[in-house]
Amino acid sequence: MSEQVFELKATWSGGLDGTGQLQADGFQASISVPSEFDGPGLGTNPEEMLLGAAATCYIITLGTLLAREGIVSLELHSHIYVQNQPTMKVNAIVHRPLISVPPHMTEAQLDKINKAAFRAEQTCMISKALRGNVQISVEPEIRISDT
Repeated sequence: MSEQVFELKATWSGGLDGTGQLQADGFQASISVPSEFDGPGLGTNPEEMLLGAAATCYIITLGTLLAREGIVSLELHSHIYVQNQPTMKVNAIVHRPLISVPPHMTEAQLDKINKAAFRAEQTCMISKALRGNVQISVEPEIRISDT
């Protein structure tokens, strides 16, 4: 069994109104509590970072599955739903992939592509890590492209 280790360094100054920095290989960001939760809203925040991790894992997994079907480009819109009262909790993440396909696709191929959109969520490691704690759903749209 092979295990990879990824490292991130974080610094923070202040309380709820504080700010900080994240740094990892190929990644650097300012962080703070979002303004929606009475923070300064500077840079990114844990909610966006979690959504980013889930969306990145999902789109890479879906892209890998769709490449087998000749689909090499797709778009993703994802949302995270966070409650802050009575306690902070991530309730749900929704992935909405837009998959453009050529007009010559058969119904069987379209069905396979649609199934891949759901399978990507089931096999993505971030989805697996969140499973049982956060509801994750997929709402794919398959669009026939003109080219």
